[in-house]
Amino acid sequence: MKVLFLPLFAVFFFPGLCHSAGKSEGQKIYYATRISDQPPIIDGNPGDAVWQRMDWETGFIQREPYEDRPSSQETGFKITYDENNLYVLIRAFDTSPDSINRRLARRDQMDGDIVAVMIDSYFDRLTAFTFGVSAAGVKTDFVMTNNGESEDMTWDPVWFVRTSIDDEGWIAEMRIPLSQLRFTDRDNHIWGLQVVRFLHRKEEMSLWKLISRNAPGFVHLFGELHGIEGIRPKKQFELAPYLVAKAERFEKVEGNPFATGSRSAFDAGIDGKIGVTNDLSLDFTINPDFGQVEADPSEVNLTAFETFFPEKRPFFIEGRNITSFALMPGDGDLASQNLFYSRRIGRQPRHYPSLEEGEYASIPENTTILAAFKLTGKTRSGWSLGFQESITARETAEIEGEGGSRREVVEPLSNYLLGRVQKDFNKGNTRVGGMFTFTARDLSGLSHLDYLHSSALTGGLDFQHHWKDRTYRFAFRSYFSQVNGSTEALLRTQTSSARYYQRPDAPYVVLDSTRTGLAGSGGTLEIGKIGGNLNFMAFINWKSPGLELNDLGFLPNSDEAIQILWIGYRITEPFSIFRRINMNLNQWTSWDFGGRFQTLGGNVNMSTQFKNYWTLFTMLNPRGEIRYNSFLRGGPSFILPGQAYWRAGLVSDNRKKIMIELGTSQVWAFQQSGRMQEYNLELSYRPFDALRISLDQEYSLRSSEMQYIKNAGFNNEDRYIFGQIDQKTFTLSLRLNYNLTPNLTVQYWGQPFLSAGDFSRYKYVTDPVADNYRDRFHEYTPEEISWLASGDKYMVDENRDGTVDYEIGNPNFKAMDFRSNMVVRWEYKPGSTLFLVWSQNRSQYISDGPFSLGGDMESLFNLYPHNVFLLKFSYRFGI
Repeated sequence: MKVLFLPLFAVFFFPGLCHSAGKSEGQKIYYATRISDQPPIIDGNPGDAVWQRMDWETGFIQREPYEDRPSSQETGFKITYDENNLYVLIRAFDTSPDSINRRLARRDQMDGDIVAVMIDSYFDRLTAFTFGVSAAGVKTDFVMTNNGESEDMTWDPVWFVRTSIDDEGWIAEMRIPLSQLRFTDRDNHIWGLQVVRFLHRKEEMSLWKLISRNAPGFVHLFGELHGIEGIRPKKQFELAPYLVAKAERFEKVEGNPFATGSRSAFDAGIDGKIGVTNDLSLDFTINPDFGQVEADPSEVNLTAFETFFPEKRPFFIEGRNITSFALMPGDGDLASQNLFYSRRIGRQPRHYPSLEEGEYASIPENTTILAAFKLTGKTRSGWSLGFQESITARETAEIEGEGGSRREVVEPLSNYLLGRVQKDFNKGNTRVGGMFTFTARDLSGLSHLDYLHSSALTGGLDFQHHWKDRTYRFAFRSYFSQVNGSTEALLRTQTSSARYYQRPDAPYVVLDSTRTGLAGSGGTLEIGKIGGNLNFMAFINWKSPGLELNDLGFLPNSDEAIQILWIGYRITEPFSIFRRINMNLNQWTSWDFGGRFQTLGGNVNMSTQFKNYWTLFTMLNPRGEIRYNSFLRGGPSFILPGQAYWRAGLVSDNRKKIMIELGTSQVWAFQQSGRMQEYNLELSYRPFDALRISLDQEYSLRSSEMQYIKNAGFNNEDRYIFGQIDQKTFTLSLRLNYNLTPNLTVQYWGQPFLSAGDFSRYKYVTDPVADNYRDRFHEYTPEEISWLASGDKYMVDENRDGTVDYEIGNPNFKAMDFRSNMVVRWEYKPGSTLFLVWSQNRSQYISDGPFSLGGDMESLFNLYPHNVFLLKFSYRFGI
């Protein structure tokens, strides 16, 4: 289980920090003094003359676990400044200094005792720049936006901090360059201010300016920092060129000129950040390399829909709080359904060339990003701006064979553009915004790529308003899309899994093979209460059949209108054996755009932490029959039985050296149509502060009698063929984090993945909406289907006339995969890093074979590995 900082507070330790407020203190003001002589030396020693002349600001109040009580350990701070820097000294007094927790971790992945200063230098009461440090000296920094609803943890400013421990507790001494803050050009400044302390052994959080856990916001309730005079905004200018050396070792294949067993390469690029104004910064990268980024986990996807994988590349993560436009309420910056899905940029090429016998192809693993630029920031008048431009190269496959060599384009030259604008009104209580994305591809002379859109435009407008001290919220968002291309491209779009215009029972959509453009729209209406113990939210979301966002966004399906009601109640004050309790109730109903009812579902869930710091959670999710428009993958709707889903888990005290998490998920599909069981166990061991080892195991058994296989034609009719699948999947993830110093870390992740599916009881659909579930399909009898071992397929004689009517290829499968990354990261000076990376992949997919955990694991590690070794060196030049 991850332990983070202010999503430390918001997500793990203290749910409700960023979605809170009610009771809070009256306004608190701290007056900073300007340095008149020598600034302090940042060494964790409070003996500098400037500090000695100042008094400690104290009076911290608990927020967790007992709100509005004095903190169990006192905290004090001092703030001073000069024309270039803000200096902060925080003393975390502790009557048991030997109990101070000094756990080491990577930057932004903090653990142990922590202090932080949060500065609203815009003074818009919505945005806070946060600088935190643990007692071990590990930094965290992020930008909190939208009054605490979002945090950008990828923001990595250049600042300086040292910590020390003495017999009174521990000390954090900070120097924050003013170039890392954003503020207006004026003679006298008032900034929002908050100072936070987390006492690990008691899981106690205390604040200088108390803000209730039940408050409907966070930043707007900060105290104030006065006395900042005579400073001017500083423009940032940073360049970080890098060099990369890469070597690969893999299995040699005789006759394949591209599988020689090894290859190596050198590359170079540059990253940069330029302060266009004090409010706006331009980030850019030329020929970026992301070799240090962890690989995606393995999977077997038996659905018709694309799997969503989160972004991990630093350039595209930073600032996504501005460039995000979530389609559904409550999803935030990490929403999967979004107008902007940055993993479209630099994706794997989508075309695979047709090869003649004896030919071999070398295809790039990813499309080269030639350059990317991003302008983001917030102006003094309340405008939040985000613009991003990315250009990816035309990629070609190199093909060699007996007839010579040739090249074939597998991905066209492409341009991706987005713009995001938001404006705050009424002290941040009202916000209006908009966003657009535009994708353009150069398909000239590339007729074999005509199935791609030549251009795609999407856009959206959003509005939100809070009232009654931000306790109540109304929001509206709308979005649209317009895609253009050849008739082949638009036919592919109409018949894709997101819409299936070819469905014979959907008269409200028309499949038009002459289309060269398609438009669609969607939106959300939302109203709710987000403060206090009792909260609720109601919303309606709709997506028209023609909505298509997948050129630069992510949209698994369209043609849907859904109504959702959520009610939540939380008890935040400890009582009896409980430390806190959260309870939620959800209900939803959905229809398609033909007005047909699809399903009715609900959810009841609860989580609680006990006073011994163990956590228990459980969820029950019943759902009625669902009219599934995409189940037959282009055929008519099919009515699936309802189901009940249950999940529960128990998590031990995360403060201990050993932490255990047990969990299970169970699904019972009605009409005995399916069953799913999943069991997971996570063990985390910290033998000493610098080392953390975690093992996460998942084992699942899935049985479904309606797993789609293919559509086979017979007597000019469609035959939608299904089979019963019995699938077993085993995953084991090992993570190791070793922190030699706060700036020198070693991370390892390795994951063996095994999954096998066995099919039986083959059937075809007869009446997909029959009243009786068993009347919706016909199961083949032994007289109708037979196995042909020599052809690895089934032969079907549906009318039993002695002639094979159609065939079913063997759908059984076994997937074995091992992926791992080991990254040594050394930030040898602020903003400059050295990476040593070793990645390994072993993979095999076969068409048959029973699941055998021991045997399959042995076979997996007997596979020839593909090893990648990488050395990446970057150096930051800053002005």
